[in-house]
This record gives sequence, C-alpha cells and structure tokens, in this order.
Amino acid sequence: MGGLGAPEIILILAVVLLLFGGKKIPELMKGLGKGVKEFKDASNEPTSTTTTTNPSATTTAERRDEKTTL
Repeated sequence: MGGLGAPEIILILAVVLLLFGGKKIPELMKGLGKGVKEFKDASNEPTSTTTTTNPSATTTAERRDEKTTL
C-alpha cells in the first residue's frame, strides 16, 4: 500500500513526455546529472575551520603587503 507500481511509473513518464517533449528531456537529464555531480564534489571537499582573528599573528609577508597598499 502506498508504493509505486509499474502502471503508476508508466503514467508519470507519459505525463513528463507530454509536458516537456522528446527533445527537451535529454537536456533536463544532463542538467540534473551536472547538478548531482557538483553536489557530490562540493560535499567531498574538506572544509577549513581555522581562521586567523589575531592581528598580531600575521606573517611578515602580509605586513609587507599591507604597507605597500597603504
């Protein structure tokens, strides 16, 4: 009870085909695939949680860059 059977899936596919047409469906699937790939890539990237909030912890190169931009 509540599951999708073969007739329901065929009906859904027929409605999608009628709404979008045969030429547009491959483009939609390509976009969906790219989105899923980008999501997986983004979720696998390591996140950096270390931030420098102490202004005296800057390196000499950063201080030199600050002086040249002032």
